[in-house]
Amino acid sequence: MFNIKTTIAAAAFAVAGAAAAAENIVEIAAGDERFSTLVAAVSAAGLAETLSGPGPFTVYAPVNDAFAALPAGTVESLLQPENKGQLTNVLLYHVDDRNLQSSAIPVGSNYFKPILKSERLCITKSASGVTIADGTGQMANVIIADIQADNGVIHVVDKVLLPGTRPDCH
Repeated sequence: MFNIKTTIAAAAFAVAGAAAAAENIVEIAAGDERFSTLVAAVSAAGLAETLSGPGPFTVYAPVNDAFAALPAGTVESLLQPENKGQLTNVLLYHVDDRNLQSSAIPVGSNYFKPILKSERLCITKSASGVTIADGTGQMANVIIADIQADNGVIHVVDKVLLPGTRPDCH
């Protein structure tokens, strides 16, 4: 009887410990090979500590294929130390300082302010899904929504969002 109670108590503590050890946005991305380029970029920009912090954050996280679709040499150029400011701007364009679950995105097209406050994204939600227009006027698709982290949420996108002109949203 004592062994069963001990086992149950140990299991309860293990479950409680696992719940307390939820992963932050950077830990989730670092644990998923689809985001290896994003994690390298976040590290090169010196943003890993910030995005591991308390948040809340919403990150529109491009997969490796999205980075690969950029013109040849773009990623390598952005990762150079002399381009850290430009890389930081591109990455912060993917971050909102709220925990924005997909259920909180209104139907239709609406402007959203990323942390890069001088810029805007146009997020459109419809029956067919969620798209994001960036400063180039190009559209990214949210391919996976609502990956919950202990400091926010990740929405996976199929394009690197680039700042530029304000996208046409209405």
